[in-house]
Amino acid sequence: MEILDLFYYVFIILPSVYVGMTLAFYTMSALSISTPKSTFYGRTLAAYGTVIICAWWGVAVSIFLRLIGKHRMSQWATARAFKWTMRYTTDVRFEIISGKEHLSTRPCVIIANHQSALDVLLLGTVWPLYCSVTAKASLRFVPILGWFMALSGTVFIDRANRSSAIQAFDRAAAEMRSARQSVFIFPEGTRSNASGPVLGPFKKGAFHLAVRAQVPLIPVVAANYHGVLSLKERRFRAGRIPVKVLPPIPTQGLTAADVDQLTRDTRELMAKELIHVTNSPLGRKATHANPTPAEEDLAQLTSSCEANLPNGVPGTAGRVAMASGMER
Repeated sequence: MEILDLFYYVFIILPSVYVGMTLAFYTMSALSISTPKSTFYGRTLAAYGTVIICAWWGVAVSIFLRLIGKHRMSQWATARAFKWTMRYTTDVRFEIISGKEHLSTRPCVIIANHQSALDVLLLGTVWPLYCSVTAKASLRFVPILGWFMALSGTVFIDRANRSSAIQAFDRAAAEMRSARQSVFIFPEGTRSNASGPVLGPFKKGAFHLAVRAQVPLIPVVAANYHGVLSLKERRFRAGRIPVKVLPPIPTQGLTAADVDQLTRDTRELMAKELIHVTNSPLGRKATHANPTPAEEDLAQLTSSCEANLPNGVPGTAGRVAMASGMER
């Protein structure tokens, strides 16, 4: 009976309480009797619930794809599931406004600015086929999430052990060359939690890896979204966050001696683009806690125009940015 009681508690009672609390917060919001904090807790519960569900999905998909020899697609399948599930549970989404075609470059090292835990949703949006993430070694031992990461080919890095980290990057470089597998890295190494378009200092691991493998770097820049999510201010609202994918930066012929300059140049480029995309109509709405009616209207107009454009035609956000001198 003790085992049955434990099963009932873990798989029936806890999930029911979790779902009930989430629905209660969302109901309060819908009835306009909630505070910003109740909305924050509702979306936070929904987001963590989505992570758990998609992690279980990732474990199952990884096992299946490994059995048929397609395990390198596991992280893509899980990322896409998370993207669409989060859209319906939290109404938060990242949207690529330019450069989506660059994500087909393979193999490559994809790098992006890192703001908060919500960047997992950014991964779900930009993740290409045949790509793996790097993660700190301790995540390997986290239940469910660690199982998925280990099964799907994550590159684990022991940051406290330099020789071990170098060996991990050497193995990753060899895998990139032999299997044409791309790798995704946040070069800041930690979340910025910035309230504006600010980049932290870059670690050099991603750049060493790109040079060792002689593959291009693909910078991805997401607008600052402090207005959508702020843990300090207990704010988590619906929103659309614009993303730009920049053209590939070649590393062919570069050596370890070029890594410092490559790191500085890439960070400077991404810092400028971060300001540009944050100042776009969608970006201003995402970064401000309380967007003005004018910002709301401009963002809505931008979205409506983009929805009616044929494929391949530059989006209104890009045109507005160019017209206002925010894009080179």
